[in-house]
Amino acid sequence: MQTPTARPLLPEAARRVAAWCVVLLLVAGVAAVGIRLCVVLKTAVTPVLLAILGTALLGPLYRRLLRMKVRKSLAAGLTVLAVLAVVGGATYIVVAALVDTGDQIVASLRQAAEDIAKHFGAAGTSLDDLSRNAGDLLRKFGGTAASGVISGISVVGELIATAVLALLLIFFFLRDSDRAAGALRSLVPRTTGDTVEAMARRAFEAVEGFMRGTTFIALVDATLIGTGLLVLRVPGAVGLAALVFVTAYIPYLGAFLSGAVAVLVALADRGFVIALWALGVVLAVQVIEGHLLQPVVQSRTVHMHPAAVMLAITAGASVAGILGMLLAVPLTAAATGVLGELRSRYGPGDGRPDAPHGPDAPDAPHGPDAPDAPHGPDAPDAPHGPGS
Repeated sequence: MQTPTARPLLPEAARRVAAWCVVLLLVAGVAAVGIRLCVVLKTAVTPVLLAILGTALLGPLYRRLLRMKVRKSLAAGLTVLAVLAVVGGATYIVVAALVDTGDQIVASLRQAAEDIAKHFGAAGTSLDDLSRNAGDLLRKFGGTAASGVISGISVVGELIATAVLALLLIFFFLRDSDRAAGALRSLVPRTTGDTVEAMARRAFEAVEGFMRGTTFIALVDATLIGTGLLVLRVPGAVGLAALVFVTAYIPYLGAFLSGAVAVLVALADRGFVIALWALGVVLAVQVIEGHLLQPVVQSRTVHMHPAAVMLAITAGASVAGILGMLLAVPLTAAATGVLGELRSRYGPGDGRPDAPHGPDAPDAPHGPDAPDAPHGPDAPDAPHGPGS
């Protein structure tokens, strides 16, 4: 007598949905804990992330020095010195340009605000009202000025310490890059070593391509927009071009902010017609970037949908402010590279597994259905000589 089989409590579809929900909850929980730990340990995590970005950007220079028979330690030191020279020089140019033209830019923005308030201001609202309200706010919060200065000094000290630590980490990451694979394999089980190493390589290659491509695109954008503003004789064109270069590391949002500032400065100082020309220059550069530079430069490294980029920037801003906005897209590029590697290894293929071969291949078929091997007088001779 057969016993009736027990029917499952839930149908197959419900069980699949429940399993996926459990997986998603586990992934979300692990991600939340990881993000929380990064926020708590941001003093140590931030230099590491910046060092990884710097290593990805400067890797080609270090490898070129190695090909020139330069010792690893000396090559890493020269690369770090090149970073100091380039970043220090760029920072000096940007700061000097902003200091020299900062007054013009601020005055132009103030004039633009006055014009906008005059033509589009709400009823009962004037610039005098805004000034009085601003004065009240300053008097209200004036007592916290000393604490603000102290906190500002502490922030500057923290930035300097972070920069120094990041430079030291760049030196060690470059010098010991050949040991990275071995160190990573020592942290994971032996059976998953190849997979973890491949995932790490894909993530680093994605970050490396993103940093190089973004730097090149930022330089082109700043040059084209700065040239256009100089031709239009917009005040502070060099400082605005420097602002374009810096904000280009925040995709989409940075270009919008720097372009809006340039158009407002042109509107306040040169009038409505020149502002329209400045807007045309900014839009033309953005069209060139979106339809020529981005496809050509970034297509060989990693391609991310604009919606994913905007979501990553928003999430980074909510977690770590401006620094989160700067780091969000490279980290997303790394995650995209890891997912691509996993998809290539474990994703569905052509529907049929490859035929096994080597020592684990199954034996040839035997029995009556197996093809007979040729034998007898028609069988080919066995190989002779030293090659047999």
